[in-house]
Amino acid sequence: MKVTLLGPQRRPTLDTVAASLYPEGPIATVTAGWLEREPDDAELGKLLGSRDVNLRLYRRWLDVQERDPEFALGERKLAAVLEELQDMYLLRLDHALQAVYAIQRRSGGQRLRASVLAEAIGAVRELDAAHLRRVSAVRGEFYQRLPPHDRAVIAEHRADVAGLLRDAAAVVIAGGHVGVLADTLHLFNVAASLRTAVIAWSAGAMALAGQIVLYGRGLSVFSNVVPLPHARARLLLDDAPRMAVFARRFAPARCVLLENGTRIDTGGDGRCPPGTRVLGEDGHVITLEAA
Repeated sequence: MKVTLLGPQRRPTLDTVAASLYPEGPIATVTAGWLEREPDDAELGKLLGSRDVNLRLYRRWLDVQERDPEFALGERKLAAVLEELQDMYLLRLDHALQAVYAIQRRSGGQRLRASVLAEAIGAVRELDAAHLRRVSAVRGEFYQRLPPHDRAVIAEHRADVAGLLRDAAAVVIAGGHVGVLADTLHLFNVAASLRTAVIAWSAGAMALAGQIVLYGRGLSVFSNVVPLPHARARLLLDDAPRMAVFARRFAPARCVLLENGTRIDTGGDGRCPPGTRVLGEDGHVITLEAA
């Protein structure tokens, strides 16, 4: 599957990208990350030449809560458990990372320090992996107890979404609240119905990845890439030691910077074209060159 990742759209490039890649046919859009502002997509529609068909995933999610109170109650309980898990994970992660940074700052034998540092980063990686396993297990138990495909309201919406995606020339996924975006994409089984190429930015790009930093599993539409929207504003890119830890933490996946004007055309394997800016394992931003 072809995926095009864009930088933030405050100065839009979506119009030219969509027109050049998909000049004809309806384009399905996902603005669920905007929450209550989901319908406020007039500007997005203009950029897409009024060919947009909003999948209305957030509105569908609200409809499920209203018409299936048993599932809604289960979701609220699930959210409470996941929030507690997240709080404990972030607490442990902070301590683990502080240990890594303290080891980086120590003077002494280079070889010994490098060995201990690798072990400390390994502990952070295992903490990340353990959290993902725990979250997946909790979600798995919930979906086993209340299978979405057995819920009439959800099945109705899934069928409707699948039909809209079947007729689309492409799918555009905007940013916003990455948690809600990922949850609604999962609930309505969007990944299973994707038959066309996707354009995404900000939280939309993050939700398509295999792992969302500090959140959990994404849709795994592509692998080996950790999208980092607004990287200059959100990360300490000038702090090479800290960024080196960040890059090594998610290796072998590449930490890809999505800044203003960025366009990355990739596929399911996550291969990035020459010119892509990524975090190197030394913590510096590097530009990929042709093989």
